Amino acid sequence: MSSARPAGGFTLIEVLVALGIVAIALTAGLKATTALTYNAMRQSDILLAHICAENELIKARLSRQMPGVGDSSQTCEQAGRNFSVNVSVRPTPNPSFRRVDALVSDGDLPVLNLTTVIGRY
Repeated sequence: MSSARPAGGFTLIEVLVALGIVAIALTAGLKATTALTYNAMRQSDILLAHICAENELIKARLSRQMPGVGDSSQTCEQAGRNFSVNVSVRPTPNPSFRRVDALVSDGDLPVLNLTTVIGRY
């Protein structure tokens, strides 16, 4: 009698376990890729918003006069994107200085807030 040779393949259970492991690994990779893409986009938004805020603060410094207390709003276009820049000027305890805040928003979402102090010249 010839002896029966065992089959040389994988069982269905082994294949399903291997597919489960591959699926989990692919899901983790997809989540990591999504997080990296989101962070890269956020970093780009912050860089463009920083340029807008710096432009408004430098404009206030270059005017060579003490900015008036109050709020103003401007739009800023950088790299084809439109940002809203809200500039807020507040008094300080020392009357020779004013606090200037520039809040940059993308629609309703705040992106960046920069603050400086401007003094009399």
